[in-house]
Parts: sequence; C-alpha cells; structure tokens
Amino acid sequence: MMSEEMMENIKKIIEIRDLTRIYGDGTEVKALDGVNLDIEQGEFLAIIGPSGSGKSTLLNQIGILDTPTSGTILLDGVDITKTSEKERSRLRNRKLGFIFQYHHLLPDFNAIENVMMPLLINGVKRSKARKMASRMLEEVGLEDRADHRPNQLSGGQNQRVAIARALANSPEIVIGDEPTGNLDSKSSDNIYELLRRLNHEHNQTFILVTHDAQMAAKTDRIIRLVDGRIVEDSRR
Repeated sequence: MMSEEMMENIKKIIEIRDLTRIYGDGTEVKALDGVNLDIEQGEFLAIIGPSGSGKSTLLNQIGILDTPTSGTILLDGVDITKTSEKERSRLRNRKLGFIFQYHHLLPDFNAIENVMMPLLINGVKRSKARKMASRMLEEVGLEDRADHRPNQLSGGQNQRVAIARALANSPEIVIGDEPTGNLDSKSSDNIYELLRRLNHEHNQTFILVTHDAQMAAKTDRIIRLVDGRIVEDSRR
C-alpha cells in the first residue's frame, strides 16, 4: 500500500473534467457525456467498451486530435482546450506518440527513414535523427531490418517500426488505438510485452484502446466506457 507521501508525489499527467463531445446538427450524438478522469505518469491502462461507447472519441481528445464541446483537459498542467492550434500541434508533436491498428508506414521509405520522420518534422538534424532512429529500432529488436521497406517486413515487424516511430521523440504519453488489432495472437503477445517493457524502462504513460480482453486484463488499470460515460475504473 502506498503511503500518503508517495501518493502526493505521483504526477498527474492528464486531468479531465466534465468532458462532453456532441456530434451532429439536428440529430445530436453525445459521444462523451461528462467524463472525469485522472491519469498518472507511468500508468499502463486500457480503455474498453462496446462499439460506439466513446473510446475513440476519448482517445482523440487526449491526443489533441479533436476539440470537446465542453469541459477541460489538462495535459501536464496545460489546459489544451484553451490553446491555439499552433500550440496544440507543438504539444502533440513533443508530448504524444501514436500507435494505430494499421501501422501507416510510408511504403517508399525503409524502416529507419520511417522512424526518422517525426524527428525531422521537429527540426532534428538528419545525422542526429538517424542515430536516434537507429537506437529506437534497436530498442524494438529491428536493428538488422533498418534498410527494409514495409513490404519486406512481416505485420508484427511493421508494427514494431511504428512503435519505434511513435517513441522517437521520447513522448511522455503513448496512445495506442487497437495496436494489436491487426496481428495474430503470437505477434499480439510479442507487441504487448514490448510495450510493457518500454513502459517500465522509460516510465512513459501508455493509454491503449482495445477490444482484446486478454490484453486489457494484463494492464494495470481498466477504464470501461458505455454510452460516453465511465462505468468502471478498476486497478490491478
């Protein structure tokens, strides 16, 4: 059991208050309905729920890919609902990493070039970006595939490249939208173990939306959404 002092020292990296997102004109759909949620630095959690429950909408809000209808989101103490688009873009590029169900790698570029992309976008010099990308490929066990293009890699290997790309800028928060949804069970297990190891080694916060009950059960915390509301918040 954590002492009171230890609890006070835990950093809340995301604080969500009364978050609502309504879509549509005329016939409105309330995708999020007054969500309140705190996420601590270094947490490894899953967001689950049936289709249409608001999982992806919540992920898009945390990832600064959409704006709420009402409510506030503090990202590392900054209210992202009140920032300019330029500041939102800066926060997204520097503090967040994204892993999707489909790797979305650029087909005409090899593995190391794909991992270099976010670094180059953030102004890192090419020579330094190559060194950093090489180190990230080593982290995910693909240092010997650096010169291979996506069509020369397996599905699991491509997802590892996508993970290396997501982590290239050392983001504080890594967002995964069904990161193993397109993989077989063995590859899925391997990707989970990789994400868990990176979480432990770098103390990065991992937020995963998943339909995979087995993966969700392995995380430290499960957030269950139904009809845009949190109906369960359980920790292991």
